[in-house]
Amino acid sequence: MSKIRKFTQFSFRDLVAAAGPTILVIGALCALAYMLVDPTPPRHVTLGTGQENSAYEELGKQYVAALAKQGIKVTPVRSLGSQENLQRLNQRKVDIAFVQSGSTEQAEAQRDGLVSLGSLFTEPVWLFLRDGVKVTQLTDLKGLKINLGPEGTGVPKLFRQVLALNGLEPTDLSIGALENTPATVELLEGRIDGLVFSSGPESLMVQMLLQTPGIRLFDFAQAEAYSRRLPFVTHVVLPRGIVDVGRDIPSQDYHLIAPTATLVARSDLHPALIDLFVQSATAIHGGTGWFQQQGQFPSARYTEIPVSREAAKFYKDGPPLLQRYMTFWLANFFDRMWVVVVALTALILPLSKVVPPLYVWRIRSRVYRWYGQLRTVEQELEGAHGDGRAQVCAALLKRLDEIEEMVNQISIPLAFADGLYGLRSHINFVRNRVRNAMAPA
Repeated sequence: MSKIRKFTQFSFRDLVAAAGPTILVIGALCALAYMLVDPTPPRHVTLGTGQENSAYEELGKQYVAALAKQGIKVTPVRSLGSQENLQRLNQRKVDIAFVQSGSTEQAEAQRDGLVSLGSLFTEPVWLFLRDGVKVTQLTDLKGLKINLGPEGTGVPKLFRQVLALNGLEPTDLSIGALENTPATVELLEGRIDGLVFSSGPESLMVQMLLQTPGIRLFDFAQAEAYSRRLPFVTHVVLPRGIVDVGRDIPSQDYHLIAPTATLVARSDLHPALIDLFVQSATAIHGGTGWFQQQGQFPSARYTEIPVSREAAKFYKDGPPLLQRYMTFWLANFFDRMWVVVVALTALILPLSKVVPPLYVWRIRSRVYRWYGQLRTVEQELEGAHGDGRAQVCAALLKRLDEIEEMVNQISIPLAFADGLYGLRSHINFVRNRVRNAMAPA
């Protein structure tokens, strides 16, 4: 039975030995291509958000949670607002950030190497005043103490343009530059007359001020006119009762002007991360809200910064095909490697033609190498003469017996058994020659 087992259908060991070098070469090339063709996405990014209790800060937490599910660590970096976020993007202190429309211009963004991942939501300009302040139009702000916030927020630049449309100069007002939280305290204490900031309705500060007695929201009755004069703002309406229907808060519709919040990144941000951020933006901002309809955001519109190619493709065709059926990292791996696979296929095809002949040669070489031994026996037989011929022939017969015994130990697939049996018949043929040479002696 042990000898029968020596005849197998297939020799896995010989196949590995024949294909091993080819597999190693292909594997080495794949590993090299994996490292050089396109680097893997970084697993850590920094996100510029906004001030404490701002909508940017609250949304930053949602992005942290969304990308953590895909194995990406997002570190939110608090800032004063849009202008400071733009500065940090240019200084490479953050990888991606929330930026308000109107904070920069298209030519400047292109020069700085910035791209937009799309607009996320409308970000109304909120002007909260004390009840005792009689202001029905913006020209009535003349001489009042109004806090516009630090320059890094982008609100001072925006509101100065609004004031200019009303014929007011910044010097006509007493303008404060406090951050939102301390400015709110000043407003509630009556030390300033009004507070201006731009934020989404998710902001805790907006929610609080809309329900604070003694504080009222200014109604931009000319909001439509502002939207025509300032192309980066839109006219939105805060519906009556949207905060609390039961308590009728607010008690009327309010017209507001609203720039849009956009997600801005450097142009060298990894394309896979851009896809991932846009997908997260769709999940976070795609629903209905105070100022938007289902599916209105995120969008490639409402932004003066050029939209990245990957984001534009997403808004047109949806998520990449592989990411619809695979995890992010697996889809990214195949997406990066498909070019390499095509190139390696051209290499694999010729190499695959080498493996079968090499496999056959290894099997047959187990048989063929013994023919060298038989040839040596014949040469010694031909060189034997005289009285010592009988002794030489006896030694050759013993050597042939040893060769035959070793040949019988050869393990060989059944498909090549004919070569083994041919070798044994040739051993017997040489043995007969030796015996015939011994006969006269």
